[in-house]
Amino acid sequence: DTDVVMKLADQMRMLNFPQWFDLLKEIFSKFTIFLQRVKATLNIIHSVVLSVLDKNRRTRELEEISQQKNATKDNSLDTEVAYLIHEGMFISDAFSENELTPIAIDTTSQRNASPNSEPCSSDSVSEPECTTDSSSSKEQTSSSATPGGVDIMVNEDMKLTDLELEKLANNIQELLYSASDICHDRAVKFLMSRAKDGFLEKLNSTEFITLSRLMETFILDTEQICGRKSMSLLGALQSQANKFVNRFHEERKTKLSLLLDNERWKQADVPAEFQDLVDSISDGKIALPEKKSGATEERKPAEVLIVEGQQYAVVGTVLLLIRIILEYCQCVDNIPSVTTDMLTRLSDLLKYFNSRSCQLVLGAGALQVVGLKTITTKNLALSSRCLQLIVHYIPVIRAHFEARLQPKQYSMLRHFDHITKDYHDHIAEISAKLVAIMDSLFDKLLSKYEVKAPVPSACFRNICKQMAKMHEAIFDLLPEEQTQMLFLRINASYKLHLKKQLSHLNVINDGGPQNGLVTADVAFYTGNLQALKGLKDLDLNMSEIWEQKR
Repeated sequence: DTDVVMKLADQMRMLNFPQWFDLLKEIFSKFTIFLQRVKATLNIIHSVVLSVLDKNRRTRELEEISQQKNATKDNSLDTEVAYLIHEGMFISDAFSENELTPIAIDTTSQRNASPNSEPCSSDSVSEPECTTDSSSSKEQTSSSATPGGVDIMVNEDMKLTDLELEKLANNIQELLYSASDICHDRAVKFLMSRAKDGFLEKLNSTEFITLSRLMETFILDTEQICGRKSMSLLGALQSQANKFVNRFHEERKTKLSLLLDNERWKQADVPAEFQDLVDSISDGKIALPEKKSGATEERKPAEVLIVEGQQYAVVGTVLLLIRIILEYCQCVDNIPSVTTDMLTRLSDLLKYFNSRSCQLVLGAGALQVVGLKTITTKNLALSSRCLQLIVHYIPVIRAHFEARLQPKQYSMLRHFDHITKDYHDHIAEISAKLVAIMDSLFDKLLSKYEVKAPVPSACFRNICKQMAKMHEAIFDLLPEEQTQMLFLRINASYKLHLKKQLSHLNVINDGGPQNGLVTADVAFYTGNLQALKGLKDLDLNMSEIWEQKR
């Protein structure tokens, strides 16, 4: 049988994420240890070089002192092999006799004296009787003995000058930088070989965040060891992060699109977990709650969502949208390097929800998409309230991103200002649509209004009936103050159409019979409208229906 020799990359692609992640963690650990050892070794070399430079400096200082004392003498001394011992290691270096201390010169003279010569006294350097073997001064090489007893001959040309030693001391750190860059480059190759089949792009959020944190930790560890940040692995991480952000966004945008296309725009019950979610946001925690282990108490869903004391009637899609928004915010916390990209993508998501919901409700697209028979006032009011809920959270989202941006990036926050304006415009369009529905009704009914008995007339009874239906549809969905403002606008439309019809019928405020019939109908209308919940104190100002006398 022929063994199939598989490439390392092919073998690695057979690993699942936990196996591959453990392997990467082990590689990073080995690289870290390697760099620590390289640093320790280079530190020893650096210390030795500095010691040699210091020895040379001190020797030159002593030489100058010696030359001053022996200014009248013009003889040269032999070359001496200097042994420098540093942490158990021998480094041989030859110094000219001009670099030797007077004591060393004295010792050398005694060691090199012929066997027949008399020992010199401590001041024999200046005595003419003390002689040395001249052959040692003619040596062009120096010898040093290793701990094993092997002599190493160091040629004069092999010795480093002080300038070269200083360059070596300064460039040792570059060796550590190079070692770090090599480790990072190898890590990039390891990463890219696994990314070829799209493996990294398919990771879920938890897996990618775990991988990102491991890589960021390794980058920081090597930076602390070397004193400089290597960029290759950081660049690879950023590239993968960008791909992750694209996939992250596309998945959630697709999910939101499917939710909207299946939304029937009916009020949904609010599960307790979503109420807990918005409560945590109100407490300043912009993150998804941790999953609770074990059995939890079953709590009944509520009819509305309570946000800082305000009730929000919502559809199911907007509840899930809030959760998706928190996923974006949490991703920024977990991967700070993608903050600007996430801000742009989240802005796109919020714009998409606004535009698509407008197409489905105001544009009546839901009639074809989900088969609604008609877009009702309740559908419109629900849509408006959902938009208001998102508008409520936009400042919270903005503050979350602002705290994670650099000051020079603050201009990106204008996206949230534009989104807020778009949402407010959409809400205003929905209100205008609700008024337009009643305006069309008033135009149809009041154009046929005739001033005659009985009172109240059929026209006014029909108008009051339609006003009550409108109130019933929206009162439980919109806040009371919004309901009041909406009915003030509806009332203004009603007065305009009634005034137009009275002018057409030539009915004036003269106290005559026709004026009395109109006054009775208007009183019926006013009484019915103010009897509706929350509209008791509404200032209807019905005197405006009459033409002002000139």
